[in-house]
This record gives sequence, C-alpha cells and structure tokens, in this order.
Amino acid sequence: MTDFENLNLPEAQLTNLSDLGYLKMTAVQSAALPPALAGQDIVIEAETGSGKTVAFALPGLAHIKPRDFATQTLVMCPTRELASQVAAEIRRLARFQANLKVVVLCGGMPIGPQIGSLEHGAHVVVGTPGRLADHLRKGTLRLTRLTTLVLDEADRMLDMGFGETVAEIISQTPKTRQTILCSATIPEDIADLSRDFQRSPQRITVKPVETVKITETFIRVDAGSKQEALLGYLQSNQPDSVVVFCQTKRGVDGLTESLNALGVRAMALHGDLEQRQRDDVLLKFRHGSIRMLIATDVAARGLDIEALPMVVNFDLPQDLETYVHRIGRTGRADAVGEAVSLFVPKETFKIERLEASREVVIKPVSAPDFKAELPVLPPAAFRTIEISLGRKDKIRPGDILGAITGSLGFSGSIVGKIDITPRASFVSIEKSEAHAVFKALGNGLIKRRHPKVRLF
Repeated sequence: MTDFENLNLPEAQLTNLSDLGYLKMTAVQSAALPPALAGQDIVIEAETGSGKTVAFALPGLAHIKPRDFATQTLVMCPTRELASQVAAEIRRLARFQANLKVVVLCGGMPIGPQIGSLEHGAHVVVGTPGRLADHLRKGTLRLTRLTTLVLDEADRMLDMGFGETVAEIISQTPKTRQTILCSATIPEDIADLSRDFQRSPQRITVKPVETVKITETFIRVDAGSKQEALLGYLQSNQPDSVVVFCQTKRGVDGLTESLNALGVRAMALHGDLEQRQRDDVLLKFRHGSIRMLIATDVAARGLDIEALPMVVNFDLPQDLETYVHRIGRTGRADAVGEAVSLFVPKETFKIERLEASREVVIKPVSAPDFKAELPVLPPAAFRTIEISLGRKDKIRPGDILGAITGSLGFSGSIVGKIDITPRASFVSIEKSEAHAVFKALGNGLIKRRHPKVRLF
C-alpha cells in the first residue's frame, strides 16, 4: 500500500491530501496508518523527516467528533518549536473538516490567551509537558473524553527530564484511549513507557535508507580559527541558506555578533529568546529574508525548512544521536544537502567515535582560505511583510496574492512564500520591490479592509 486512496479515509480528506501534495505514502505512513486508523496502539521507531506526523495526525483526526468540543486528541512534544510545527501540519490536514479547532499549549508563551482558547473548547491540543501539566492543575484542560494520545519524540522528552510529568498527564486520560508513541530510538526507558501505557502495541520500525543525498564534509582547523574556516567554506560554496549549530547559547550569541560585525548577516535562535522573537527569526529564514541561522540544538528538533542546502556543526555535538538529528535538517524529501563539521585537534576523539559507531572512515579536509574583500553569502533575495489579517479574518493566500497583483498592480513573479497564522499573514517580496509593496499594502485594501503592515 503506497497510495492514500487505499486507506479508509473520508473523500473530503483524500481531496485535501491531494491538494496538499500528499499522493504517495512514506514507508512509515504505509506501515503505521492501517493499524492506527483501526484504533490500535502503535510504537513508531523512525528518524525525523520520515513522515510520522501524518502517520499519527490522520488517525487522531479520523476519530474526532466535530460537534463535541472536548479535547479528543492530545499530542505531547518535547519543545515549543516541534509543537508549533506539528500543530501547523495538523491544521493543514484538518482543512477537510469545518470548525475543527487546534490549540497549542507551550511554555514561554502567556498562559492567559491559552486559557481563553480552551474556554471555547478544542478538538486537538498540541503542547509541551510542563505547560500541559499547568493547565491540568488549573482545571483549564480536561482530558476525560480523550480518544487519541500521541507522544512525539518520546526519547527526547525523557532525555529532558519530563518522564514523571508525562506519566502524570497520561494518568488523567481514559484507559480506553488509543496511544501512539513515536521515537527515533527505543532504549529501555522508552520500552518501559510503552509497557506502562500501551495495550498490545504494534511496533513499526523504519530504518533510514542509506543514500548519498547528504554529503558529509569534515574540516580540521587550528584552535581559534573556526570562524575563519566557516567563512572560507561558505564563501567558496555559496549555499542559498545555512544553519550553523553551536553547543551553547553563549556560543550562538558570540558567533552571531561576530559575524554581523563583519557584515555577514546572521540571526540567532536559542531558548532564551521570547517566543515571538523565535517565531520572527524562523519566519525570516523560511522566507529567504536571511540566509544564515546560528542555533543551539533546540533547533535540531522541530526545525523543518524545505530544501535547506547546508548545515554546519560549528561545534561538534557530544553524541551520535544529536549529530544525526542536526544533519537531518538538510537533504530532506527529494533535495540534496551537505553537512559540514568543524573540529579542532583535541576533538579528534569525537571523530573516532563517529567512525566507530557508523563503521566509516572519515577523511578530513582543509578549509578554503577566507578572502575578507569578497562577500561570504549572496545577499538575501527577499524581505518579509507582516499583515494584520489572518485566518480568523477569513484570509487565504489567494487574497493576499490577488491584492498585490490585482488592485496594487505588481507582478506575481516578485511574490515568494505566503504564510497565514490565526491573527496575521506574512508574505515575502523580492527585495527590490519590497518597500514599494509595503507602502502600497499600507494604503490599500485586502478583502475590503485596511490592514496594518510591518516590513521585516
């Protein structure tokens, strides 16, 4: 079975899947969806990017009763970024069903608006364990009518110390629920979690297929010359976009500040940023308004960028699993990618560990020379405009594109990505025309309304 039409799904959902470009199932989806749609508990062991979100979202949506505004599907995620990504995908998959509400409950965001959203009911809740526990204690979240529970990246949740919190949340759900557990690996603590909370689960294991889609390059550098090596490599290869991973928040901020001082535009992403700041950074990066993102491992889970051509390990991670998750940000779907790792002589033991665990021979190379008089990366091709109208205003991408190309008279070729959130919309415009479109939108109409606009 590789075609969604072979599944027991409503015709409206099949049409929606086709509209979204989902025509063929991935290996995970093909193995997991039939038993999951039948209501069976399952354990999915698969790497990030294997398509498991669809594998657990479709069963959760299929079992929802739309007229009952109680929480019927709960998805627990380890990080805010992953929760936001999962919720966005579930909303896309839920378009076939009118008035189906998805709410995100994560820490680092004001709890008041979340309480307000829950007062009106939510069919699907996606959240992090700490904030979910907060709502359960306050009585603002009730799980008595839950039918589907999903633990996404369960290994990561346990690694982050959420084990007791996860168990406490599960204890407040009906024993008749369906439980879907997803994990990149199944160590003993995950097996224990499954035994404690699942009923005769079917285990779905999809090992990554070895391909040459990701080229791995290792560069040995002298201590103190990492930044110059990074700049030299980027300058020689000119990727359209790149994510550079550092081990610490301080390292991210230091490298970002240093690069910007040299005129190389980069933005930081780590856990000390407010949620609005993090959202803005990711949006600019996805829209092509910036080409370089400097991040901690908070971005290695839940960062989903289409066609990311390169990732760089500025600091080598301590373990193989983190390395795999980092480089898995590139070479996704049918795209090709490159993973570059910098290491100093005292980190040679990490290279030897990688060689042993993966049974490969790593041949380090030297970094190209950095030429300070030449640009490091091509300038960003787009700027992003925020518009104060969103899904709650019944705005669709076509409304924004129509306003720009119709009443305002600009060519559609200058428009890049369009993202619609509940209360705002974002459109990327070719840099040469961005200011003109910004001014025109500020003075124009979208669906007979005057929006407020902000140019990133």
